[in-house]
Amino acid sequence: MVISTTGGDRADHFLDCTFASRYVRTPVPKFRMPETSQPKEAAYQIINDELMLDGAPRLNLASFVTTWMEPECDKLMMDSMNKNYVDMDEYPVTTELQNRCVNMIAHLFNAPIGEAETAVGVGTVGSSEAIMLAGLAFKRKWQHRRKAEGKPCDKPNIVTGANVQVCWEKFARYFEVELKEVKLSEGYYVMDPVKAVEMVDENTICVAAILGSTLTGEFEDVKLLNDLLIKKNKETGWETPIHVDAASGGFIAPFLYPDLVWDFRLPLVKSINVSGHKYGLVYAGVGWVVWRSKEDLPDELVFHINYLGSDQPTFTLNFSKGSSQIIAQYYQFIRLGFEGYKNVMENCMANARALKEGLEKTGRFEIVSKDIGVPLVAFSLKDSSKHTVFEIADTLRKYGWIVPAYTMPANAEHVAVLRVVVREDFSRSLAERLLSDIDKVLKEINTLPSRVSEKSVHVTATVDEVVNASEGMVKPAKKSAVEIQREVATYWKSFVEKKRTVC
Repeated sequence: MVISTTGGDRADHFLDCTFASRYVRTPVPKFRMPETSQPKEAAYQIINDELMLDGAPRLNLASFVTTWMEPECDKLMMDSMNKNYVDMDEYPVTTELQNRCVNMIAHLFNAPIGEAETAVGVGTVGSSEAIMLAGLAFKRKWQHRRKAEGKPCDKPNIVTGANVQVCWEKFARYFEVELKEVKLSEGYYVMDPVKAVEMVDENTICVAAILGSTLTGEFEDVKLLNDLLIKKNKETGWETPIHVDAASGGFIAPFLYPDLVWDFRLPLVKSINVSGHKYGLVYAGVGWVVWRSKEDLPDELVFHINYLGSDQPTFTLNFSKGSSQIIAQYYQFIRLGFEGYKNVMENCMANARALKEGLEKTGRFEIVSKDIGVPLVAFSLKDSSKHTVFEIADTLRKYGWIVPAYTMPANAEHVAVLRVVVREDFSRSLAERLLSDIDKVLKEINTLPSRVSEKSVHVTATVDEVVNASEGMVKPAKKSAVEIQREVATYWKSFVEKKRTVC
């Protein structure tokens, strides 16, 4: 949620109506509730006119989130907008649909289903909430174990790669857990399992592996992590478990890479989260988390309420929320089935490969993403001495495309990339149009003076000043391409930060 600031009553804090002036002539205050009511047509037109300035969701290639669903599912969602998901006694069928979804996902992730171990799970508003809940379960289980051993339990930590999504940093900060990050390196933009296990100590509540890195879409090696951690646990007597953040890859790997072992087939994987609103193919607002067994979810974290009509167990960070996304998820599961999801994911990967091949043909880009992973293409400029990926991203907006440019995390900050997420609604024709527009952008910026050299007061892109100790003179020395790219990326990162404003 964006943090908003409050405003006063300046002249520019009012909305002047255009077509709505047929119904109302008085300007509407932006930051105060109007004193009087107005016709519904006017209210609609005022808001609709402002929303026209938003970007087109289907051209937003920065987002993993679903931007298209079938009309039949849209209707189901609209029909259930007024149902409160948490009111299980009043809406028992909606609760049953959630239970069915949890079971389907548990089977998809090869969870143990039997008398000895029975998987449990919950629906959430997204993977961020799912990760918070999973993290809390790990923390509480670790605390119980430490107390039983008569050891201190005030310094928990969690081991992740530096490529994790910001929700992991939020969990660590909000719930007072030290975040130990495995740094990245150029050419290797995911967590190294060997380095991760080396960072594990007696206070580690879990190691988080990412199935589908936000930066490059790459899958981390969960099986190797599991094998190394089993060995370390045996040597130390610890019981350090694994959580798999499958927000992006959880609905891809089972269909495209069924032989890839990353899920509950590995004994140390105790919980997995996945985003229904990403490749689960549902509009924003639904995620899932599944635990291997009831023992992995401490019962004290589950609340029981009865003021909605019956005893209802609940484990969420929020309370009330709509039922639409849960119903939409169930629709997608029964509408598409395994075959349908596989077809969608194969089509996404085919379009991603076509885009990758088109970018390689320009001769200007280096592909950073891998062939196995989330269907996206991350790419960097081979030569950033005159122009940068940030310029390309800015210029593409003129054509309607939203393509993010960003720098890599710690120890690889000098690498700046563009990333295109290929969703179900990103067709082959759109991929071809994007390639055409990228070609136009490259030709356009080639005719422009170097924006890097314009900022040479901040970033020296071509030479470095070296003092000749013997002669007391300043001598220019050529820089390597990597040094140039590192300085350019550092400058643009600070430039972008300065442009950000709090809404």
